[in-house]
Amino acid sequence: MKDTYPVVHIPESVLREQTQQITNPLDRSIQELIPVMFTTMHKAHGVGLAAPQIGINKAIAVIEIKQKRYVLINPVLSSISDEKIIFDEGCLSIPGKEFSIVRSNHVTVRHLDENGKKCKIKTDGLLAIALQHEIDHLNGIVIADRYEQQEQSRELFE
Repeated sequence: MKDTYPVVHIPESVLREQTQQITNPLDRSIQELIPVMFTTMHKAHGVGLAAPQIGINKAIAVIEIKQKRYVLINPVLSSISDEKIIFDEGCLSIPGKEFSIVRSNHVTVRHLDENGKKCKIKTDGLLAIALQHEIDHLNGIVIADRYEQQEQSRELFE
């Protein structure tokens, strides 16, 4: 297994695909992938990384904010708040650009952790933004798409 993977950039087709659910989180290939994803994310100076961003069509993402690590296997946004925030987001797959994206300020995400345990994260702020961003990747959505979809929503913030 590699130490890091190259980050793929748009228009790579894997970034536009719905990812495959992971049936066995304890599978050796998944367990070996997790540390490599964190190393790749750190090397690229990101706070999150989804498997499609390294060319792997699997429903797994990693996030690290304030030295707290999150491994998200098969994550699902189970609830989002009506309260919205706008945030200038960057993306490792679109280097050097930021997009003002409207997101829910409070989210609940259900997922499996690296041990296959069912987990729930209920959060707001930067972690909520990162969770929504990475789950978008797992659903084949990049922030450039989200930006285009949100033209009218952003006007409410101006």
